[in-house]
Amino acid sequence: MGPQSRAVCSLLLLLQVLAEPAENPDFHLAGDYLLGGLFTLHANIKGIIHLNFLQVPKCKEYETKVLGYRVMQAMRFAVEEINNQSTLLPGVLLGYEMVDVCYTSNNIQPVLYFLSQENYFLPVQEDYSHYARVVAITGPENSESTVTVAHFLSLFLLPQITYGAISDELHDKLRFPVVLRTVPGADHQIEAMVQLMLHFLWNWIIVLVSSDDYGHDNSQLLSQHLASSDICITFQEALPTPQPSQVVTPQGRKRLKAIVDKLQQSSARVVVVFSPDLALTNFFHKVLCRNFTGVIWIASEFWAINPVLHNLTELHHTGTFLGITTQSVPIPGFSEFRMHRTQARPPAPASNRTGLGVTCNQECDSCLDTTASFNTILRLSGERVVYNVYSAVYAVAHAPHSLLSCSQTNCPKRVVYPWWLLQEIQKVNFTLLSHRIFSNQRGDLPMPLEVIQWQWIPVSTCSKDCQPGQKKKAVGIHPCCSECLACPPGTFLNATEDEFECQPCPSNKWSHRKDTSCFKQQLAFLKWHEAPTILVATLAALGFLRTLAILVIFGRHFHITVVRSAGGSMFFLMVTPLLVAYMMVPVYVGLPAPPTCLCRQTFFTLCFTICISCIAVRSFQIVCIFKMARRFPRAYACWVHCHRSYVFVALMTALRVAMVAGSLLVTGTSPTAHTDPDDPQIMILSCNPDYHKGLLFNTSLDLLLSVMAFSFAYMGKELPTHYNEAKFITFGMTFYLTSSVSLCTFMTIYEGMLLSILDLVVIVLNLLGISLGYFGPKCYMILFHPERNTPAYFNSMINGYTMGRD
Repeated sequence: MGPQSRAVCSLLLLLQVLAEPAENPDFHLAGDYLLGGLFTLHANIKGIIHLNFLQVPKCKEYETKVLGYRVMQAMRFAVEEINNQSTLLPGVLLGYEMVDVCYTSNNIQPVLYFLSQENYFLPVQEDYSHYARVVAITGPENSESTVTVAHFLSLFLLPQITYGAISDELHDKLRFPVVLRTVPGADHQIEAMVQLMLHFLWNWIIVLVSSDDYGHDNSQLLSQHLASSDICITFQEALPTPQPSQVVTPQGRKRLKAIVDKLQQSSARVVVVFSPDLALTNFFHKVLCRNFTGVIWIASEFWAINPVLHNLTELHHTGTFLGITTQSVPIPGFSEFRMHRTQARPPAPASNRTGLGVTCNQECDSCLDTTASFNTILRLSGERVVYNVYSAVYAVAHAPHSLLSCSQTNCPKRVVYPWWLLQEIQKVNFTLLSHRIFSNQRGDLPMPLEVIQWQWIPVSTCSKDCQPGQKKKAVGIHPCCSECLACPPGTFLNATEDEFECQPCPSNKWSHRKDTSCFKQQLAFLKWHEAPTILVATLAALGFLRTLAILVIFGRHFHITVVRSAGGSMFFLMVTPLLVAYMMVPVYVGLPAPPTCLCRQTFFTLCFTICISCIAVRSFQIVCIFKMARRFPRAYACWVHCHRSYVFVALMTALRVAMVAGSLLVTGTSPTAHTDPDDPQIMILSCNPDYHKGLLFNTSLDLLLSVMAFSFAYMGKELPTHYNEAKFITFGMTFYLTSSVSLCTFMTIYEGMLLSILDLVVIVLNLLGISLGYFGPKCYMILFHPERNTPAYFNSMINGYTMGRD
């Protein structure tokens, strides 16, 4: 395998890493023969080169190019017009594959894509008969990209017709045998500039060029043409290259200032500019900051009809703008076609489809809207470069007409190799819209040039028109003066009703920033069929059954020592609320309603408070038995005989009832909704309008009781080994504190749907922690160690502990 073959194999990797986006009908059309199109729909002045990994640039991240989309529409229009005709290629359909080359950033990948077979496979073969999926390529627009592409296509003799590359380097048919042009070369265009200056007797000029090959080559060519004339160049300066997104570096800003200062100080009033339009935006903004008047600006074809620069209407104060460009040729029906939004087409039959794969950089969501905003300027500028593309497509279409020996009614279909088509394109000779199309010896399809002068429509308005989704805000005392403000999320602008106020969306709808309508939101709540809900419900059901079993075991052994030490009758006051709390778990699932919200905010919270109060009392009683009974016997006797434990539980329950009543009076029981911050199209339903503050308020008393229970239980950590109730209280309260604090902390940083399921999970786990962590060991002792369930055993443990302390 030779070096060139290995290079092709290596470049295959570039194709294999590409994703395949959905087909866009702007870029794809099935047909019997496919034409390739390379257009600049987005651009930076220079593409970002990735040296450490293979990556195709994402053109849509760059600035949208209005002219690029316009000429791409011209190719679509020409192909569809030819297909609808019955005389040029009867019975044969042309198709197209178009790719955004983003100026000079994305040249190699589209060429490999056009040469590859299905599934981006690019084999190494002994001949070039079966490589290309297209029979000819139109584009790119600039010389640098055209030269790069032509080096590849020349190996396969695949015809390439460029509509904007003017470099005279392309005249070398030994190096570029496949390149044809529908635009006059640089030599012809610069000669037109010189003749213009000679006509008006301008012999003292300034030359500004871009810092790339385009600026360097054309300035050299201009100097050669001026060598035999009386025209002198005062000075020549190179404009700084802007960074991506038109960012100007401090050095570039300093350079622009120096150039503009030099322009103002010079006595020359004619400025010739060779530069891509992207490199001129920052320059002309700098010019507008100065008091420039009376300057004659001569524009090269690259920016002579650029709508973005033409949209800077203040430029007319700086002088007169003259441009050298191709002649305007009106194309019937194209103005209406280019403003028509492409509709999705059904897939073509497999037998008709020659390009099954799609590649990246075949999308431009903003192109149509951006083009519409420049509609007036585009209409006034005429169909100039558009005709270059239009005639290129027709030149390609006439070649298979001759190659296939088409009659007036039929064209026999057979394989058409690109090099056959190249020979026929070089021989075409026909008339298109009153203009003769033919290929000269240099491979150009001659097009006449003309001088244009920029014109601006006088504008006298205090304010600019607002974009869709922006409201007007009056400025000053004049009603006609206003500024534009974007409508915030959750509102929209109906300009026909009120263009000064954003209307709020209905309760079940939402909108993004700058929207003109609202979309319906999807309601989100816990549903029974979801896996997390099923898991939590299963845990709750098992916990309920386990607690019910504990109740039965304690009821049957009520008079034994373990049960009495666990609280005796107070045990039922602890277990019954636990069972009710388990029964409240289903109200957290399903569409929230006032009854379910009432259960969440009343029954569950009351049950949990009663249970925690009983545990706090039990932990206090443990300390009393072992540490306070001997030291403070009268206080202990008062606590026991006056049933202060029940009084404490009753007080805590009454306090909880007051808190619940106050919360209901403030918030009510109706469910509320808030938008999911992760997805505005989702509306989360809940029972508390302020979930964060509501949870903190509702859990504050329980947290205080759990801290008390934990503190008293921790004081009893040195109790007898077999009398370990304090240890399990400590475990249960520690788990409750940790889970509750974690949930509150998580809520401070997250407000999505996950909170609902986490809240329910924490509730069920806390219930399980109490029912199993506190009562489980006692059941174990009742069922498996009956010998320890006697008064004598417990008294011996207590006496042994007391004597040991003494």
